[in-house]
Amino acid sequence: MQGNGSGAQWFAERTIRGVGDDGAAEVVTIWIERKPGALWAVGRAVGLAERHDGLVRRDDYVFEGYEMGDALEAANAALEDDLDVSAGDGRSQEVEPFSESELLIPLERWFFGHSPRLERPAR
Repeated sequence: MQGNGSGAQWFAERTIRGVGDDGAAEVVTIWIERKPGALWAVGRAVGLAERHDGLVRRDDYVFEGYEMGDALEAANAALEDDLDVSAGDGRSQEVEPFSESELLIPLERWFFGHSPRLERPAR
């Protein structure tokens, strides 16, 4: 779970290893979270683990909406774009796309008062 003090919970996450504009290695994190008010959000951040404060920023979000299908579409589009760029840089990777079933399990747990399966430390 990733909280940031906002009450949001991460339900799924992917990482892509790439190369930055300066030629240095970089790690891109893409995630799907559930925010208060039944809001789905998709985030994408470069070097999230290396941030001095470790916080997700407002401009890290690429989607917010109420439909899980729309969140999956946005997350998979971001994932595909980053994988294409990485492949173009000579770093082809196999990363599973986000799936509805992957989100339904933690969503059901969330509805019944249990933690989602993906645990993230508060940043």
